[in-house]
Amino acid sequence: MLISKHTAVALASLAVLGLSQPQPAIAGSNETGRVLYVQNCIACHQADAIGKPGVAPSLVNQELLATASDKFLLGTIRDGRPGTGMPPFSYLGRKKIKAIVAYLREHTDVPNRSAEVDAQPRAQGDPRLGEVWFRDICSTCHGIRGDGYEAGGTGTAIGKKGFLSKASDGFIRTTISEGRSNTRMLGFQGASGLADLSDQEVDDIIVYLRGLQH
Repeated sequence: MLISKHTAVALASLAVLGLSQPQPAIAGSNETGRVLYVQNCIACHQADAIGKPGVAPSLVNQELLATASDKFLLGTIRDGRPGTGMPPFSYLGRKKIKAIVAYLREHTDVPNRSAEVDAQPRAQGDPRLGEVWFRDICSTCHGIRGDGYEAGGTGTAIGKKGFLSKASDGFIRTTISEGRSNTRMLGFQGASGLADLSDQEVDDIIVYLRGLQH
């Protein structure tokens, strides 16, 4: 049986981890999507798609699936994230990539509010202040310039074009405000937040991040 180059790499990675075969992925009725996930995603994102700190993020986090549009997920899988460990999977074609996204979406009961999130206004702020907030609050996990895992952090590369070209300001704003449950990314607004950032301070951070991709 012939397998793709990416599948071979995934199997080799699993062998290094002591797993001779991919372990059963999370249950779902979309068998095509499940098989494609096992073949292409499991080595980094794990069998339960919960991810691994410093390697790959969770793909079944409820806040992510509630706020990420299909366009964002499809584009990320297709194009990968240049400068990170996430390669492009454009060779799969749109139909197979859509099957993976549909498979991931089976694992949440929360409403998809990505249209509402993406419709939020563009951030307006002072990038100089945003740099201060980012360095003091965000850089511990995401790296001093948002390089993520490449900088030895536990957070993803939110300062690179691969992310910023696909994420709306509303998506970034909501993530900073609400965080991601069951991950190291906690919310940064409100009494329960790690830091009670104002709406303007969040927008300052977004404007600073937008400048990094240039």
